[in-house]
Amino acid sequence: WFILQYLSGFGNEHVSEDPRCPGALPEGQNNPQVCPYGLYAEQLSGSAFTCPRPTNKRSWLYRILPSVCHKPFKPLEEGHLTHDWDEIEPDPNQLRWKPFEIPKAPQNKMDFVSGLHTLCGAGEPRGRNGIAVHIFVCNTSMIDRCLYNSDGDFLIVPQQGKLLITTEFGKMLVEPNEICVIQQGMRFSVEVFGETRGYILEVYGAHFELPDLGPIGANGLANPRDFLVPVAWYEDRQVPGGYTVISKYQGKLFAAQQDYSPYNVVAWHGNYTPYKYHLEKFMVINAVAFDHADPSIFTVLTAKTTRAGVALADFVIFPPRWGVANNTFRPPYYHRNCMSEFMGLIKGHYEAKEEGFQPGGGSLHSMMTPHGPDADCFEKASKAKLEPERVADGTMAFMFESSLSLAVTKWGLQTSNRLDKNYYKCWEPLKSHFNPKCK
Repeated sequence: WFILQYLSGFGNEHVSEDPRCPGALPEGQNNPQVCPYGLYAEQLSGSAFTCPRPTNKRSWLYRILPSVCHKPFKPLEEGHLTHDWDEIEPDPNQLRWKPFEIPKAPQNKMDFVSGLHTLCGAGEPRGRNGIAVHIFVCNTSMIDRCLYNSDGDFLIVPQQGKLLITTEFGKMLVEPNEICVIQQGMRFSVEVFGETRGYILEVYGAHFELPDLGPIGANGLANPRDFLVPVAWYEDRQVPGGYTVISKYQGKLFAAQQDYSPYNVVAWHGNYTPYKYHLEKFMVINAVAFDHADPSIFTVLTAKTTRAGVALADFVIFPPRWGVANNTFRPPYYHRNCMSEFMGLIKGHYEAKEEGFQPGGGSLHSMMTPHGPDADCFEKASKAKLEPERVADGTMAFMFESSLSLAVTKWGLQTSNRLDKNYYKCWEPLKSHFNPKCK
């Protein structure tokens, strides 16, 4: 009977009831002595109780059994998930990875949790300040097990294969060219339909928000109305063989058993929810006279630090758009940045690296490490006839940018065996055009 439906709006105060139980939400209060239908009231807090109203995050869930009903948590093998940034020596080089390999089923069944591989990161979840970049590769659905992240928020970017994500708030279908955010503490399971791959930006200690627009005005970039939140859906399902609840806690995985489905929320209300967004909805701003605007104009979501304008993490995209700048080298300029830049490619070819940078792969340009167009791109763009042109049609590249200095894991540098050791060679053909007699 269930049809995927969504509520619209970023950070809104939403209310939702499963239509099978009309009136499940208490009226006029959050935790009455007896809830409708004999449900339990449970609050999920995404911020300190005393945060100012604009940053106060919480939702009330009305469920068949409270989530406290489980056996004790026990350690679970983490695989390639880590927050140990000292397991290998730092590497300041420009790094690029070939597409990450998806294991073949049924020889090697791997679901979303067992398919998590940490590529790089910085900071520390116990101190509530940091980020991690993970790659997920999987070929099977999560069966009678769910995950919740005690450390922070997951921004999930599917690259190959769609994800049907069941959460305590309802279900979301997330396909390539869409993203979703599962915020701290929210339980979810991922169903897949074949070989599936994608990227995750995890932030500890901050939630994602829409960037301020400043002189752009009230409208533009990612508009709040285009963010979608699932509607309430519950299952009253007993699992005598044991349902596994997995907690990511202080960078480690732990598992607890319970004999019922955690997706037993009949109704909920609040502003602390999972949500999804389609990247084609992004309203692109671009330079229309001269020069190349900073990529900050392509920011979809930001997780702020206490320093004004300095992000713990930004999620930036490079969508199809028009290039019209006069007397301008139009691809991205050569750059040394006080921020760390991880790039991934969902589909197509990235304009500054037509060869080598492939969908399902990635690159990392660390703090103050120089980067920019390869030699072929530079020569072509320097001689191109400057007329209005479509840029990036049929493509979608993105960047996770952070003010933290990111360490790469042993899996990223060695075990994955996907590091492109010839990446530096794309700049070797660059030659001097300097002529002191020619101004």
